[in-house]
Amino acid sequence: MTRIPERLRRLLPFARRPPGAAAPTTARPARQGHNLFEAAAVYVAACAEDDPARAEEAAHRVSPDALSFGVNELACRALVTLARQRNESPLAVARSLLGLRNDPV
Repeated sequence: MTRIPERLRRLLPFARRPPGAAAPTTARPARQGHNLFEAAAVYVAACAEDDPARAEEAAHRVSPDALSFGVNELACRALVTLARQRNESPLAVARSLLGLRNDPV
């Protein structure tokens, strides 16, 4: 479980600072007022459409932790919806989407 933040740091370009590194000195616009789920939806859609500029803009709307939570929530909801549509278990759908064999774990 402790490896998850490190994995996210590698996946999300805005979070590639090493742990404990000082925040950039340039002030970012205030993050108040942005819906984390809206930011997560825009971020994931932009990544799926290979639009790094839009993904980066969405990533700056909320904190990295909030974006991570939103992306996780979106993934869970999408997986449950696909599993229901396919009449399969969420694990089977997840393994299928990732190209993994459906062997029991």
